[in-house]
Amino acid sequence: MFSLIMALVINNLRAIMRDRVLLAVLAVALVMILLVPVLSSFSMRQVQELAITLSLSTVSGVLLVVTLLLGSLSIWRDVEYRYTTSILTLPVSRMTFLLGKFISISIFLLLCTFVLGVGSSVVISLSAATYPSDIPIQWTNIFFVLLGDFLKYMLLAGFSLLLSSVGTSFYLPFFGTSVVYFCGNASQEVFEYATGEFGQGLGVLTIKAVTMAYYLVPNLAVFDFQVAAVYGLDIAPADVLVAALYAVVYTAILLGLAVFAFNRRQLP
Repeated sequence: MFSLIMALVINNLRAIMRDRVLLAVLAVALVMILLVPVLSSFSMRQVQELAITLSLSTVSGVLLVVTLLLGSLSIWRDVEYRYTTSILTLPVSRMTFLLGKFISISIFLLLCTFVLGVGSSVVISLSAATYPSDIPIQWTNIFFVLLGDFLKYMLLAGFSLLLSSVGTSFYLPFFGTSVVYFCGNASQEVFEYATGEFGQGLGVLTIKAVTMAYYLVPNLAVFDFQVAAVYGLDIAPADVLVAALYAVVYTAILLGLAVFAFNRRQLP
C-alpha cells in the first residue's frame, strides 16, 4: 500500500508542477515579495515591522489560493475527465487514491511555504538592514508563523477534499472551503463576544448555536503567530505543539470522513 501511495503522490506532484495557473500564482507571489522592501520604505518608523507583515501576509494569501485551487480541482478534475475510471480499475483502493491526493497537496504546500519563506527572509533582512529597528528580528517566530500557515492550509486542504468527495462540481469545495476559512478565522472572536458580558442580550438559543459552531468549525486562530513575529514577542513552544496536534487530529478526522464518503460515491 505504501508503494502505491508513493507512486500516486509522485504522479500527482508531476501534474501539479505542470499546472501553469499554480506556477503563475507563485511567480506573482515572488514578485510581490520582491516589492516588499520598496513598499515598506514608505513607513519611516516601522519599516522592519511592515516588511515582516507584508511578507508573511503574502505567503499566507498565496497558500490560501493554492489550497483552494488544488483542493477543489484535484478530485473533481479526475472524475470529470474520467481519470478515476482508469486508475481505480487497477489494484488501487479509493482510500489509497484519496490519501495520495492529500499527501501530494501537502507536499506541494510545504514546498511553497519553504520557497516563499526563504524569499520573505531575504527581503525582511534587506529591509531591516536598510532601516534598522529597535526590535530585533526573531527568526524563530517567523519560522513558527510559516509552520502555522502550513498546518492551517493543510487542514483546509483536508476540508476541501472532504467536500470534493461528496460534491459533483468545482463550486462546492471551492466556496465551501472559502466559507470555512473566513468562519474559522473569526470563530474565536465571535465565541468570546457571544459568551462574554456583551453577548448576554443575544438570547440562549443564539449563544448555544454560536457555541456549537465554535466547536464544529476549525479554529484557525490557533495557527496565527504573526503579531508575535512582527513585534518580537515570545511564542511558547507549547502553543505551537497544541496547534500542530490540533491540525493533525482535525485533519485525520476530515480524511476519515472523506474516505467514508468517497467509498460510497458512484463514479461515472
